[in-house]
Amino acid sequence: PAGGLALLLGVLLWRALHGAPLTELSGDQDFQLFLQRNLEFTRKIRGDVAALQRVVCDTFQLCKEDELLLVRQDLDIAHVPLEQCHKRTFQAETCFSQIRAGLRAYHGSLATIRTLLPEHTGLVETLQLDMANLSSNIQQQMEDLGLATVTYPSENQDPLPTFSSHFHHQVGGFFILANFQRFLETAYRALRHLTSL
Repeated sequence: PAGGLALLLGVLLWRALHGAPLTELSGDQDFQLFLQRNLEFTRKIRGDVAALQRVVCDTFQLCKEDELLLVRQDLDIAHVPLEQCHKRTFQAETCFSQIRAGLRAYHGSLATIRTLLPEHTGLVETLQLDMANLSSNIQQQMEDLGLATVTYPSENQDPLPTFSSHFHHQVGGFFILANFQRFLETAYRALRHLTSL
């Protein structure tokens, strides 16, 4: 049962983080190092997303979410949930899995941003590379902790959203970045939460 696994994981993490010798974890330093490194990584990705948000704001004058909510209703923009990463229901295994699933979904939808901002392709590609690295870091850590991991196929199977007009494409790009930024903030808080366990 998942509850038992979560409990076991909680005990393993607790013991690992409190210095008990564990064969599954080579000491709490490794796990803390993983968390610190990926907090940095997540911060860098957030900075790159913020840079793209500024470009969308400067280029298309799309800066305020509340002004665009009506248009948003017409758009098919994916929203990736991270409910397992909130403190009340926090479970490291499902949280890590949700972060990886979200990174995969946003990795694909950033192709929309690349076509919207062709002159910023380099930044989008750097962002996608960082996201792929963060995802594989998390997968590696889950394997090191003996957690179940789901391996996603590398080719992106999710169809990209289609937009009926260039304006809808711009607004869609705005919301993809806004949603991704919120997703990253939650992921960042979850990783930070783990450092304080």
